Amino acid sequence: MTDSTHHALSQRNSTAFRGIVGRAQLPSAATDLILLGDLTGRYATGSYSRLASDRRTVTPRGDRQGAAEHGHRITAAIACHVARAGGTIDQLTQLLLHPEHEGGRHTRNIALRSGQTRALDYIRRVWNSASDAISTTIALSSRHDAYEVLAALRDRIETTPWRGERGRTALRVLRAHLNFAEIAGGPLHHASERQTAEEAGVSRTTLRAVYETVLRPRGWLRRLRVGHGREGSTWYLSDGSIPGHGGAALLSRFRTTQFPPAPALEEWTTPETATTADIDSTVLGQLMGHDAFAHHALGSAALLIISALYQHPHQTAAELVGTSSVSRATTYRTLKRLADHGLVQHTGETWTLAPRALEGFGIRLPDTDNVHTPAQGWDKVAEQHGTWGVAAQRKALHTAERAAYQEALDRFAEHRRRAVVIVRDGRQVLVPMPRPDEIPPAWLAPDGRVLDPVTGRPAADWRVATDGRLILITPSDQRSYDELAAAHAEALSEWESVA
Repeated sequence: MTDSTHHALSQRNSTAFRGIVGRAQLPSAATDLILLGDLTGRYATGSYSRLASDRRTVTPRGDRQGAAEHGHRITAAIACHVARAGGTIDQLTQLLLHPEHEGGRHTRNIALRSGQTRALDYIRRVWNSASDAISTTIALSSRHDAYEVLAALRDRIETTPWRGERGRTALRVLRAHLNFAEIAGGPLHHASERQTAEEAGVSRTTLRAVYETVLRPRGWLRRLRVGHGREGSTWYLSDGSIPGHGGAALLSRFRTTQFPPAPALEEWTTPETATTADIDSTVLGQLMGHDAFAHHALGSAALLIISALYQHPHQTAAELVGTSSVSRATTYRTLKRLADHGLVQHTGETWTLAPRALEGFGIRLPDTDNVHTPAQGWDKVAEQHGTWGVAAQRKALHTAERAAYQEALDRFAEHRRRAVVIVRDGRQVLVPMPRPDEIPPAWLAPDGRVLDPVTGRPAADWRVATDGRLILITPSDQRSYDELAAAHAEALSEWESVA
């Protein structure tokens, strides 16, 4: 379609769009999507495209399921545009069922195959999902607005109490996603589970646990699309105040276990830690990937106490209980552990960080009987706790898993199409498929090898048979080419005799 035709279509339908949507005007991207459909293939990425063995993306397959997924993505995008412009479900229905709008082809196909009632039910479900998504997201008009949203989100994370071991682990995972969002330039970002686990310094099992019990129920994080192949999942960061998610977190220890032994001493009716925290999450994000802060080393409690002391030096233990959201017993235990490494020091009742504590270097306190050697870097701290190399082992495991998964995808891509058979006189007859192994003469090399059309060099895994057929030589092939050709000729003869 030429630019002039495109401009004419837009001009012709601009008045109709204003009448349908109302005073608000749809952006040009939404207008093009409604009128012309997905010309760039943006909404087809990841839906029914596949990755070839040479790491190149193959054009989308023409199967019905893939086309339906593509059409649904376009319909959902149009519904989000109409909802953000202040439209209604009736206006969306008019746009999708208009016979000249390419963006509504999927909805009209549903109406054609299953009836008008089924199509209207589908539009209602898409509209409800779009309305919910629009009500829980923020429209960003510029990069500056995106960074303002991320800064406000970081402030909310730093002032939210993260109680219990599971809550502190959730904070590490959420900070990892915030790092990815800052790189992406907005709350919408892409990240895989393995990538997030390596960034947060936790295992994938722990990662999934905090996803399901803390971050998703409290509305901090939403997965919009599950990743596939080499593509990570699509996530959206929220401020943890989405209606309907509830304020109570499913933490391991929401309240302290140290209650008075008798009712006469008046049990505490509120959590031991304060309702607001105050830490520096940037420090937490820089340190949480070190082996020194693994579960069996200093742990997440040390991360929060160090971040709280960096934000506000010279705090008492009672003040640290509130600013770090760590229980009183864990605070005293963690302070003693950090003091043994010389990472914190106290004057009277106030605590502060050592001069080079953020680098893992401790000092020996002159007024204590500390027999422990001061820390000389985070690696030395990890060695003393027996956790040195945990992050490297995790990355090696994830690398092996990625390689195995990619190999499985490559093998699956090389599989032949499923055999089609018919039953005739009580026996199954194979329906021979068209042979797709003919190659152009320009690909033939003098010695029977195949020239790669991209590089122009001979491909090691391909050969040309004497009859000009292209064959793939892999270790999984159990039959020779002559046996494959004979089987194909026999199936073809049997099919012709039956047909």
